[in-house]
Amino acid sequence: MANKSDFTAEEWKKLLESPLLAGFAVSAGDPSGFIGTLQEGFASAKALATAKSDPNADALIKAVVDDLLTPDGRAAARDGVKGVVDGAKVDEFKDRALVELRRTASILDSKAPNESKAFKDWLNHIANLVAEAGVEGGFLGFGGVKVTDAERATLAEISTALKA
Repeated sequence: MANKSDFTAEEWKKLLESPLLAGFAVSAGDPSGFIGTLQEGFASAKALATAKSDPNADALIKAVVDDLLTPDGRAAARDGVKGVVDGAKVDEFKDRALVELRRTASILDSKAPNESKAFKDWLNHIANLVAEAGVEGGFLGFGGVKVTDAERATLAEISTALKA
């Protein structure tokens, strides 16, 4: 069973960033308005809370969530996401997040092969929750779609990046 001590500090930071980047990639792939962005953020937070309280959650996932709930863990993850967007144009955010998710997949495959699939599935789950968080298009909540074509495409790119 892999845990924090099995990873270098930089590798662990990539694992901490990954749940945020999975949701961020979807949001960047098809930016929403203010309300949509809030809904997407809440979806990511809910996924973390669910993993923390799930007695059957993978131990590595729980370790990452527990660390994300500390000030140092949050700061490391936030700094990682900030590093993805620093100096980038808005239309580059998604691609940069996908690069980092590929790095995370490689780390998981090499350092935690037994936990890799569960962790990647969890990241895909977070991305799906973010994509389904709000209704896009329509007027005053009528019409519109739950997941846009651009979000579907981004979900496929995330799955490919994670080799899931």
